[in-house]
Amino acid sequence: MIKNNHVLIIAAHPDDEALGCAGTIAKHIAKGDKVNVIFMTNGISARNDITPPDKLERSGGMANAMKTLGVNNYQCFDFPDNKMDTVPLLTIVQAIEKILNNTNPNIIYTHFAHDLNIDHRITHQAVMTACRPILGSCVKKIFSFEVLSSTEWQSNSMPKFSGNYIVDISQYWQKKEQALTCYQKELRDFPHSRSLECIEALATLRGATHGFAKAEVFQVERILNT
Repeated sequence: MIKNNHVLIIAAHPDDEALGCAGTIAKHIAKGDKVNVIFMTNGISARNDITPPDKLERSGGMANAMKTLGVNNYQCFDFPDNKMDTVPLLTIVQAIEKILNNTNPNIIYTHFAHDLNIDHRITHQAVMTACRPILGSCVKKIFSFEVLSSTEWQSNSMPKFSGNYIVDISQYWQKKEQALTCYQKELRDFPHSRSLECIEALATLRGATHGFAKAEVFQVERILNT
């Protein structure tokens, strides 16, 4: 009998999960897998002239996106937005380790190591540190996702995202689009790369190059065959 997976998404900001892996989240849930989502920051505090209603709107968008995708278990930490590099890495690692101990995931999705956004990079480093492959670790698979307006904007001198794990989300594209629209203020008009048109174009490209209508791709960080 095949056991259901315990999946943990670790994203720097609310909307990163929608951009990077919403279709895959919806697919896991449809298969009966348990999914938890962790956000490291509120994704908005670093902006100028932020008001309490702005924070509530972003928080509401997060809650609506989780409801849309069918995620019942999620949490948002209060690390400083776009300033996670000002926090000792050990503090971030320990926060993630507590989540690992509470949820025992066997699959983790998180940010690519070389995104332009500093919070993305710190999140990746903290995840890999917390998930060291030691005896007894529950984590067997780690995948990095791409986030438009960060992954593709990094310097050409840095390593490039290399998607080598393909997930067919053809049946779940509508869920992903609905989750994205929960973060309406984070979307931009075309031809910005964080426009719905561009996000769909990427999903179509990733899918069509592998025989699917729509896909999300991930870079494999670890797969343990036990």
